Amino acid sequence: MARTNTSSVSAFGMKDRLGYMFGDFGNDFTFILSSMFMMKFYTDIMGLSAGVVGMLMMVARFVDAFTDVTMGQIVDRSRPTKDGKFRPWIKRMCGPVAIASFLMYQSGLAGMSYGFKVAYMIVTYLLWGSVFYTSINIPYGSMASAVSADPTDRASLSTWRSVGATLASLVIGTGTPLIAYVTVDGNPVLSGSRMTIIAGVFSVCAFICYILCFSLVRERVPVEANKQKLDLGALGKSLITNRSLLGIIAAAILLLLAMLGMQGMAAYVFPNVYRSTQAQSAVSLLSSVAILVICAPLASKLAAKFGKKELSTVSCIFGAACYVVCLIVHPDNVWVYVLFYVLSFIGLGFFNTVIWAMITDVIDDSEVKNGIREDGTIYAVYSFARKLGQAFSSGMIGSLLSLVGYTSATAFDPSVTEGIFTISCIVPIIGLTAVALALFFLYPLNKKRVEENVAELARRRGEK
Repeated sequence: MARTNTSSVSAFGMKDRLGYMFGDFGNDFTFILSSMFMMKFYTDIMGLSAGVVGMLMMVARFVDAFTDVTMGQIVDRSRPTKDGKFRPWIKRMCGPVAIASFLMYQSGLAGMSYGFKVAYMIVTYLLWGSVFYTSINIPYGSMASAVSADPTDRASLSTWRSVGATLASLVIGTGTPLIAYVTVDGNPVLSGSRMTIIAGVFSVCAFICYILCFSLVRERVPVEANKQKLDLGALGKSLITNRSLLGIIAAAILLLLAMLGMQGMAAYVFPNVYRSTQAQSAVSLLSSVAILVICAPLASKLAAKFGKKELSTVSCIFGAACYVVCLIVHPDNVWVYVLFYVLSFIGLGFFNTVIWAMITDVIDDSEVKNGIREDGTIYAVYSFARKLGQAFSSGMIGSLLSLVGYTSATAFDPSVTEGIFTISCIVPIIGLTAVALALFFLYPLNKKRVEENVAELARRRGEK
């Protein structure tokens, strides 16, 4: 069988960091677009109620309980090729995931029946998220441990992955509001035809980023195929008794609720409460710049000094506190609200920057306990948890918007806009506070424990 020739592969370096960055850049061209604008597209363009859209998106994500873990098993049991064990999947699936994302935003179908539009959303959303996105994201995330065995290198990959996500957020969050909205009777209204074009452009960009990831990254750590007979009972027991995995899953779901709740509500609070799509664009720009200038350079250094768990807990508390002040102040000036948003985003940004390295810590911890390395399966379970966070966020936002009476006809009523503002503050307050509590009480991998696991695995592999 074909094997990765690690002796001829160049040493870990900037090409790997840039390539890994492009991988998440590609992921988030479709993921962030879905998080920030899919709900808005289907409520305002396709005419579906927010509650229906949110619930359908949430229910659809439970399919990932099967597809994510199945893909993780496929990856763990696949044989290495000349391109490695994980990289080939990126090349295979980059086209399908880009096409599926584009299909979700077809404004030309807005005139179809309500039932048809609901069915179309379910089918295209499942194809994009549960099938194609899963089949590229699981191998991509699992690949980090094969790129380098050095914990410092892996932390670097986590940082650069976060940089890629931030750049995608910068492009999508800053550019889309400036292009996708038109003014109708003095109010900013989302344009369906423009959203379709934007989705097509971002799909092409995602494809290019994936190809760059495949071309630049190299796998150096041989990861053999898992040849053990699949025992679903033993696998399930191993996963549900893995405290570090359960802790990071809880924190990840809550993080996604807070972060995607903030991003999702931005599509309503800025055009509807403050009548300013320019501020919506600016807040995405400033948040992304803050992540690149503050979180990315400092996260690895602070995590090395204090620990990833410790850094993340404190930063999430700070993020929640920012929105508590915002809720009390209730700023009339949109730029004051932007300030609170950006400060809170910096708080959650530190955790979001190091979380990928924390997943590698969880994989190491599992190997120390069980003697088996299951990168794909553990990452698949974590990926499913993130999708649950995305789904719960969509369901939560949709339900809360329906609760305050939001429809395309009531979008600018004072009682509705007041409800939108309150939701935009309460969601990150509760979400980020819960993240900090989950990390503190449920996640056991503090700085000392991580260092002990790294030393133990090095000893087992005969490293000095």
